[in-house]
Amino acid sequence: MIKRTIEISTHGTYVHTKDEQLVIEKDGLKVGSVPIEDLGVLILDSPQLLITSSVMRSLAEQNVAVIFTDQKHLPSSLTIPFSVNSIQTKILNAQIEVSLPTKKRLWAAIISAKIANQARSLEICGRDGTALREIAGRVKSGDSENLEAFAARQYWRKLFGDDFRRDREAHDHNMLLNYGYAIVRAATARAIVGTGLHPSLGINHKNQYNPFPLADDLIEPLRPFVDVRVFEMLADPVIPPADPHRIALDRPAKARLLSLLAEDCAYDGRRLPMMSAIGYYAASVKQVMMGEADKLLIPVL
Repeated sequence: MIKRTIEISTHGTYVHTKDEQLVIEKDGLKVGSVPIEDLGVLILDSPQLLITSSVMRSLAEQNVAVIFTDQKHLPSSLTIPFSVNSIQTKILNAQIEVSLPTKKRLWAAIISAKIANQARSLEICGRDGTALREIAGRVKSGDSENLEAFAARQYWRKLFGDDFRRDREAHDHNMLLNYGYAIVRAATARAIVGTGLHPSLGINHKNQYNPFPLADDLIEPLRPFVDVRVFEMLADPVIPPADPHRIALDRPAKARLLSLLAEDCAYDGRRLPMMSAIGYYAASVKQVMMGEADKLLIPVL
């Protein structure tokens, strides 16, 4: 079953549980409900929202990622459970003992897939992805030549033009990219925990202040999915690309980005909803880490 992604942004909302349902009330009146077992990601985008501890406990039991937003309505924190998998200790020990050569092999596969998906992103958007396809085939163990950065310089220029700069603080289409990446990162962290892996033990990312480096590793090939959606949104005549100041992270924009997780992608020769494919992707990482598989399987744009 496809897990749902829901955002609650109405001020004065009261969120509680009843009969294993997530119940949303406003001014004492019920405005909606959803089975908690159907949820994958819940976004809480209001400073004036009351949620009970029983809701948070039930969400943790169902492995639901919960995102809280900041004053700019961008995701600022993420909560996920740590006791979903019944053999988590065994898997965690295997994850800790993963050899450096295996990590380098995993990272090379991730970066090669990221650049290949960037090439597909360009082609879907009517650009030429030939150069990036060639670069994707040259990634060595551990991406020792840093082809990820080399490809990125070409990619952003071709996708959004010479003037675009990937800047997390910019108030242009970077806002849409930030929001989309945060949603996919939350789904990825949720999938990682579901396999029994620990999101704090990364393959390449190692920032001591980052609680989810493994999610930041695995999201890399998934970023182009967001890039294509943002490109499509900018192509909408309602938001002229020539006027980035009119770009707003409003409810319709967020809805279009959230819908990505329910849309199909290619995975191991099959068409799967992105949320499901991310789950299989995390399981594939675990299998390689535990020596149960040699090849890492990654979602394809």
